[in-house]
Amino acid sequence: MITLITGGSGSGKSAYAEQKVVEFGDFNRIYIATMYPFDEESHQRIARHRAMRAEKNFSTVECYVGLKNVKIPKHSCVLLECLSNLTANEMFQENGAKEKVVEEILEGVKNLDKQAEQVVIVTNEIFSDGIEYDEETKQYQKYLGEINARLAAWAKEVTEVVYGIPVQPKNTERKEGQ
Repeated sequence: MITLITGGSGSGKSAYAEQKVVEFGDFNRIYIATMYPFDEESHQRIARHRAMRAEKNFSTVECYVGLKNVKIPKHSCVLLECLSNLTANEMFQENGAKEKVVEEILEGVKNLDKQAEQVVIVTNEIFSDGIEYDEETKQYQKYLGEINARLAAWAKEVTEVVYGIPVQPKNTERKEGQ
């Protein structure tokens, strides 16, 4: 089952997502890290996130592109952090999917969903600032928006974290036979 968590930068969505995974119970906890460490700021953010989950028994899998190729152990709960990084990686890295970003990432999420007991996905709310961007950034926003919308439709639960407060616009119980 898929849980989608969104929010702005610094909203508390990562901490909320990690707590959600812990609350799912006694699973192999797999953290799929998508941030490519390209500068000092990214190294600091990665270090901060590793410290946040240090005592929560996560195994980390680095995945910058090609999510559909990730294999995880049975009886796992996956935390995919985060779609905005993965989308940028698939668009701009040499071995990324380029214009097939949406299909590539959705196929990757389906791959995880088939293997895992639970899949918790973190994404970013990047659409509220009202700034006019260049064409490349608009294309990125378009791809991420489409991915977010499709995953929200698939997800059992969707939560937006606002100032550390989870707001849950979708929480459906899976019906028998699904």
